[in-house]
Amino acid sequence: MAEQISLSVAPVRTHTLARLLGYSLIGLVLFFLPVDISGRSTILLDHAASFLLKEARPLVIGLALVLMAYGAIHPWVSGAWRHNAVTLAFSVLKVLGLAIGIAFLFRFGPEAAYAPGMLPFLFDKLVLPLSLIVPLGSLALVFLIGFGLLELIGVLMQPVMRPIWRTPGKSAIDAVASFVGSYSVGLLITSRMYSQGHYTLREAAIIATGFSTVSAPFMVIVAKTLDLMPAWNLYFWGSMAVTFAVTAASARLYPLSRLPSEGQPDPQLPPGQSRIQAAWHAGLTQAQSAPALSAALRETFADGVRMTAAILPSILAVGLLGLLAAKYTPLFDVIGLLLYPVTWAFGLAEPMTVARAIAAGLAEMFLPAMLLKDADVVVRFVAATVSVSSVLFLSASIPCVLATRIPMRLRDLLLVWLQRTLLSLVLAIPMAQLAHHLGWL
Repeated sequence: MAEQISLSVAPVRTHTLARLLGYSLIGLVLFFLPVDISGRSTILLDHAASFLLKEARPLVIGLALVLMAYGAIHPWVSGAWRHNAVTLAFSVLKVLGLAIGIAFLFRFGPEAAYAPGMLPFLFDKLVLPLSLIVPLGSLALVFLIGFGLLELIGVLMQPVMRPIWRTPGKSAIDAVASFVGSYSVGLLITSRMYSQGHYTLREAAIIATGFSTVSAPFMVIVAKTLDLMPAWNLYFWGSMAVTFAVTAASARLYPLSRLPSEGQPDPQLPPGQSRIQAAWHAGLTQAQSAPALSAALRETFADGVRMTAAILPSILAVGLLGLLAAKYTPLFDVIGLLLYPVTWAFGLAEPMTVARAIAAGLAEMFLPAMLLKDADVVVRFVAATVSVSSVLFLSASIPCVLATRIPMRLRDLLLVWLQRTLLSLVLAIPMAQLAHHLGWL
């Protein structure tokens, strides 16, 4: 029987191997290999978005407005606004975001909103790049996560998932996909796995609040805003390390540690196979069963467009409200007091200012980048890392978690955000200081 299986697999093995290695290599190059073009060194995804912004700005503005209009109208047409109070609130905010975008282009509204660090910054440095990078990034992600690389890595990671993160071995793929992909897609996977009984409530909550952070394309926006693209690989892998380390800690803290967790044991390796053999087989199996490249590109591009449409108007509305609150109210000063002891203890410049800006990340993960874009490089690196590793924020990821079938309370999510932010600062600050000392920043 084994001979029959090997004979049936042999004709497709070369093609399958080419898909696994070739497509995965393309994904790695697109996301992680800096390329110097016209004296500017950054990844190809960033080069493509920058070129379009420069050469076709009116078209990009039109595209952004169309996406914002779709994102603002869709919840009301589909009836999604009825799900709960949080969904209703963000449906209203999306309409407000669209109105703000239109008003900005026609210069309506109070002059305070048009200060250099307000709407002009939000629109030019956030909305327009996002309207390109997320859809383009969704295309690039096909090569990185669609043809076996994540399955291969997932099997190799199985022995460490349960002891470190308290999740089953099968969650390795979900965890890495959630981090490298997008929180919306990651949460969709996690919710489906939970509803099908593959995850317990605690396991699903750990993954949803610990790995489903902003996608790699979003991280490019943060890095560009904070002028960290020359250190892109340090930023990406450093943020991933901090995120996963903080998740290991938060999984052992209340409220996640108190959630029920009664599930099935992890499956064993196939008889006669080493872990490396099993990982290689898993990668090849996915590469063989994956849809045609054109179909995968269409599906993920559609997901990327839908996600961009949902996020652009809410980011513009919450971003502006957050910036106004940061400038004219003491709201983030109060929250920042909880973070100040850490920023002060590690000797950061202007520790209260940093704590206040990091606290603003609860409203929108981009706010720390906006508020600290002129800070020194250590502070900028810390802000960029903590924005990612905190995972949760009110403009998008928290409503997404509440919209899944995973029964988590808003107050628990807010407590997890505070835990993750404090732990992220404790890890990110010394990492940034060491990198700066070694000349890597």
